Amino acid sequence: MKRIALIAVMACGITFSASAQEKQLIWEESFAGDTLNMENWSYEFGDGCPNICGWGNNERQIYHKDYLEVKDGMLVITANKVGDTYYSGKINTKDKFEFKYGTTEIRAKVPGGHGLWPAIWMLGDNISEVGWPASGEIDIMEFVGRKPDTIYTSLHTQASHGETINSKQTRVENVTEDFHTYKIDWNENSIVFYIDNKMVYTFSPKTKNDETYPYRHKFYFLLNMAIGGNFGGPEVDDAIFPQRFYIDYIRVYQ
Repeated sequence: MKRIALIAVMACGITFSASAQEKQLIWEESFAGDTLNMENWSYEFGDGCPNICGWGNNERQIYHKDYLEVKDGMLVITANKVGDTYYSGKINTKDKFEFKYGTTEIRAKVPGGHGLWPAIWMLGDNISEVGWPASGEIDIMEFVGRKPDTIYTSLHTQASHGETINSKQTRVENVTEDFHTYKIDWNENSIVFYIDNKMVYTFSPKTKNDETYPYRHKFYFLLNMAIGGNFGGPEVDDAIFPQRFYIDYIRVYQ
């Protein structure tokens, strides 16, 4: 009966990770209360200058903690334009929660609007020593308002010179109207991406070394919403502001 049930599920085009069912929850951020848990998170500030102005992508926003709030059991990141200046929010778990391998699931709702670039992503904990992209980057979810029905799942490595060549674009209906779940299963040989429990992309290069698969050490989370930039697009529709990016929860299983 179990075999028949599994075949029926696969026939519907939905793939569940059996291993995830056997893993234990090791960390959860449910954004309870009305303030950000600073034991888990750190704010990022400014425009990236002087080291990486525009955050390395010619982004327009200035990050400030006033554009993040915990409300109704969710993290809310707001993007806005005040006068001639764009503002938004960004946080990370560097040195507070970092992990190696497991299943990560995030439930979120992205905003619509040309020029917005919300993201849920991860960087290697060795970035201060080896730099980027040698540290590796895992983009669990990226969305850009100029492509209003598409979610990007991508990876950056030294072998790709940081370019987004290890990537998949997935069309998601009602992506800005509804909450969706974004998940990865990550181990020493592969990273598998899911949207709403449907497998959309597997990354497992034939040759695995520090340049092709820099994913054999700990990583940490980043949550942010950029404005404009190389990926968000040079054109920003100022009529859309303010816009909000909602993150309901993050769960990590091992």
